[in-house]
Amino acid sequence: MDAQGRGRADNIDPADQWVLNPQTGDYELRLSPSAEQSAPQTGVPGPRRAAPRQGSPRQSGARQGGTRQGAPQQGTPRPGGRGGERPGGRSGGRDQVPGPRRRRAAQPEAAGGRRKQKAKKKSTGKRILAWTGGSVAFVIVAVGVGGYLYYQHLNDNITSVSDDGAGTGGFSKDRAINILLIGTDKRSGDGNKGYGDEGSVGHADTTILLHVSKDRSNATALSIPRDMITDIPDCPTKQDDGSMKVIPGSQNVRFNESLGQNERTPSCTMRTVTQITGIKLDHFMVADFNAVKTLSSAVDGVDVCLAKDIDDPKSHLKLPAGKHSIEGEEALAFVRTRHSVGNGGDLSRIQLQQQFLSSLMRKLKSNDTLTNPKKMISLAEAGTEALTVDSKIADIMKLRDLGMELGKLDMKNLTFATTPVDDNPAEKVKATVVLNQAKADELFSMMREDVSLTEVKKKEKKEKAAVAARLKGPRSEAGDVRVDVYNGSGKTGAAQATLSWLQNSEGVTKSSQLGNAPKNLARTTVEYGADQADQARKLADLMGLPASALKPGKSKKNAQGLPAMVLTLGADFKGAGVPVKAPSKAPEGIQKVEADKTVCAK
Repeated sequence: MDAQGRGRADNIDPADQWVLNPQTGDYELRLSPSAEQSAPQTGVPGPRRAAPRQGSPRQSGARQGGTRQGAPQQGTPRPGGRGGERPGGRSGGRDQVPGPRRRRAAQPEAAGGRRKQKAKKKSTGKRILAWTGGSVAFVIVAVGVGGYLYYQHLNDNITSVSDDGAGTGGFSKDRAINILLIGTDKRSGDGNKGYGDEGSVGHADTTILLHVSKDRSNATALSIPRDMITDIPDCPTKQDDGSMKVIPGSQNVRFNESLGQNERTPSCTMRTVTQITGIKLDHFMVADFNAVKTLSSAVDGVDVCLAKDIDDPKSHLKLPAGKHSIEGEEALAFVRTRHSVGNGGDLSRIQLQQQFLSSLMRKLKSNDTLTNPKKMISLAEAGTEALTVDSKIADIMKLRDLGMELGKLDMKNLTFATTPVDDNPAEKVKATVVLNQAKADELFSMMREDVSLTEVKKKEKKEKAAVAARLKGPRSEAGDVRVDVYNGSGKTGAAQATLSWLQNSEGVTKSSQLGNAPKNLARTTVEYGADQADQARKLADLMGLPASALKPGKSKKNAQGLPAMVLTLGADFKGAGVPVKAPSKAPEGIQKVEADKTVCAK
């Protein structure tokens, strides 16, 4: 049997052998009678071990006996299955493929352990949506279900690089999730040699910060223009030999230089985004040109709409006005088009990309995709082959868990927005943009405080009510407030300026500043004991802090041995006396698109 026919019996497509069980919401392997009696065949494609991408070393983790450490173990090895050994001791591989796995065969422990025989029935639709995620990160959906079917094979597909300590260490179910999606213009992969600068090491060509609120009620996908002038910080970066090298930062350069240039890795783009927005990121995902082509084809096309004819010789897109279903090369041309839409700049191209991603996500959440095993397998293959992720999440089960969290989001509460910018005043011929600081600060503050850009109608949860209650109650006099101020904002002199303002302008004489905090924070916080609540409320009033900034706990003592609150300034700190509370609605004039609506590009 050749490579193309591997895993097939009687010309049956392996994807067709996986059937949805309407009672459990799981896919089950159903073999034909002839296949049952023949030699063991696989229900899924065998592993394709591609060479690691240049500049993105494949981090497969430590292995023992050919098995990824931490990966769920298979059941008893069968002839021809993944339990069989090739010469050299590595299990699986191109010459052998997984044997058939039946419904009850060794469920992965990471997926929740073995199921009980009489499990409680669950709505098929809800269960499938939970498994697939389907809210934002277009490949998380595919990886979630695909990993459940044949996680070891997909683990072998994953390429990862270190986040170099730039992230939080991993997402958590009890807080907001922040993921950086990066589209690189590196011309790697088959069929991509003819696009633009072939010799380029790649840039952060398309960058989206996905913020999902703590309660999963809303999300914002923030596009960051590649031509925005900014500062890139120093970036500690892990080398192939395990050592760390600090790549020097740059001032007043295009944002897209945060990746690829001067050996910068995605972790450097993470640091740059955090510096701009004040939002600490959990993970990153990097997609090349192939991701757009393969994922759009895996769902049998993405629906888009054009308000006028487009004939762009630069991107090779030629489409008449109206609605179209695009995939493959045509989909790539669509997201690369900018000269024939809007004002012909990058901001116009961002609108096309947001329309494409919104439509792709709607397609992923449709029943036509979720209940089609063949499409789900194609998505899993396409997603794991086309993406590079950070090493903290380079595992199918972790990706599945993330997908389940993202799947709780309703598409109508997801908004695509673009970072507010203005034309660069230093240029006569406009080629770059600069941050509109006033509007950007409002938008970033809304994201940090989980304020939706769209109206979200939901019942107030007990947790939210409890947080709001922290500001309810009596206030101490300013002279009775005792507080130590730390600087965790990354802004030089912020703590001293705040101390001077508190003492000289507000009468908080029992205050002191103790230098820099152990680490920088995204948000300003006030830690206080139960007997200091009155003081905390007064300090929040003076500083313009929201209820979420108040962190009740145990009283701490200052240098004189007296109980004192701890005020730590975060990246949201704008200046002494300037409120940091997020606005209730988005600033006027920002570019945004609601993910559940179809907008025709002009």
